[in-house]
Amino acid sequence: MEADGLEWLVVPMHQLVSWSAAGAMVFGGVVPYIPQYRDIKRTQNAEGFSTYVCLVLLVANILRILFWFGRHFESPLLWQSIIMIITMLLMLKLCTEVRVSNELNIKRRSFSDFDLNYFWHWSKFTDYVQCVLTFTGVTGYITYLSLDSFLFVETLGFLAVFTEAMLGVPQLYRNYQNRSTDGMSVKMVLMWTSGDTFKTVYFILNQAPFQFSICGLLQVFVDMAILLQVYFYSYYPQKPASHTAHPASTKAL
Repeated sequence: MEADGLEWLVVPMHQLVSWSAAGAMVFGGVVPYIPQYRDIKRTQNAEGFSTYVCLVLLVANILRILFWFGRHFESPLLWQSIIMIITMLLMLKLCTEVRVSNELNIKRRSFSDFDLNYFWHWSKFTDYVQCVLTFTGVTGYITYLSLDSFLFVETLGFLAVFTEAMLGVPQLYRNYQNRSTDGMSVKMVLMWTSGDTFKTVYFILNQAPFQFSICGLLQVFVDMAILLQVYFYSYYPQKPASHTAHPASTKAL
């Protein structure tokens, strides 16, 4: 009788927890980029943030959405991808405007130049949008033709989560290249770590495709490596490395 009497409370609480977890999955992924966005906006300097993080997340979430057409997964993960794509485009817009305003070289570089030396280092935000739309169109067409292939769909899912698991690698390399974490928001990385940990546990408990869980663990390890860089470069400052490469290649990462 007592258990039956508490049922009216347990069921709504269970629904509330489920909705809260789903909401955290949808919007929690974009929260870490708020302090980084504000730092760039305040300092008008985007050199400490790797825009290749945006590239990785755009590719990963586009592939995840395409994977959904072949194998449906939880709706919160689908909405998370849509929200993340919008967020990364906003980050790219700000970084491009700030970088171009600080550059002495006024020569315009565009996506249509097809110059690999300036890939992902274009002069206008519209060039990034063109690149994203081109990638989406090509991969979408290939996916449409291959949806009946179980191997293709599973490979697509793996590529989506593996690419996302690599999102911290460009920032890891950028910090190593600069011998410093200046300009990178430590709050962003801390939120990456907590969010990726929560996300990985969510994947495991909700029996998401195994690719999600494996790559979630990898993502946490990369986050921890960046936090180790923060500690190391704070207590053992390094001399900035001299770069002999093309200016565009060093700024792009």
